[in-house]
Amino acid sequence: MSTSVDMGCERCQCHSKDKQPAILYTLLSQELHPGGARQRCLCQQRRAVCLRTPHLTCQAASDVLVKTINFMKNVAAFHLLPREDQLLLLHSCWVPLFLLGLVQEMVTFEVMEAPAPSMLKKILLSGQSKGQEPEGTQPTLAAVQRLQWCLNSFWRLDLSPNEYTYLRGAILFNPDIPGLRAPLYIESLQWEAQRALRELLHPEDQARFSRILRVSSSLRSIPAGLVTDLFFRPVIGDVAMGQLLVEMLFEVTGWPQAPWLPLAR
Repeated sequence: MSTSVDMGCERCQCHSKDKQPAILYTLLSQELHPGGARQRCLCQQRRAVCLRTPHLTCQAASDVLVKTINFMKNVAAFHLLPREDQLLLLHSCWVPLFLLGLVQEMVTFEVMEAPAPSMLKKILLSGQSKGQEPEGTQPTLAAVQRLQWCLNSFWRLDLSPNEYTYLRGAILFNPDIPGLRAPLYIESLQWEAQRALRELLHPEDQARFSRILRVSSSLRSIPAGLVTDLFFRPVIGDVAMGQLLVEMLFEVTGWPQAPWLPLAR
């Protein structure tokens, strides 16, 4: 997995209006890189990026998402919950469950600098009010690097298949979501999943259990918008991701087909 992107730095925000480096930026650069060598602008981290091979990566991501939803369908305790709780868990937990699937399936990807919008698009978007934003937003390099850091942290744990299974249960049954009608029952299910995960480990390796829970909590810090825009927006366009997830889980209609986006096997 790589985020190596060759980006220039026009319209740099790290400099003041007279094109001289801002004082704070200059001091930080000297601290981080003694010797006064020319540094790459920090604005690069805010540059928009996109998948280098969307055809391959989006297909792999769609396969993982289908498997993620199938996991939820196959958990009997999940279907005993009120429909409202199922929806809340779906919308709250699909991102960390999907990212855990990327880890288990060893899905890697590279990004590159996103093409600049055409002059026509700039003109059309310039008429929007300040409060309006386009349906999709382009991921930034910094956001993607944060995502990759989370995935790499999991790969270093080298989880077993059973550890993945019980960790999925612990992530799915999150009792801390506001508005749940059966939070105590969901909490008991999470406790059971965590207990089963703990029992997989040898008594002398209980520190691993804490590391697994700590790293898994980092998945919740990844915004759903970033995952949607990076892996699925090239496929679904402006369609609402939340509605697609509901349709997949409850089989209302089905996952929208594309020539290179297969349905569940």
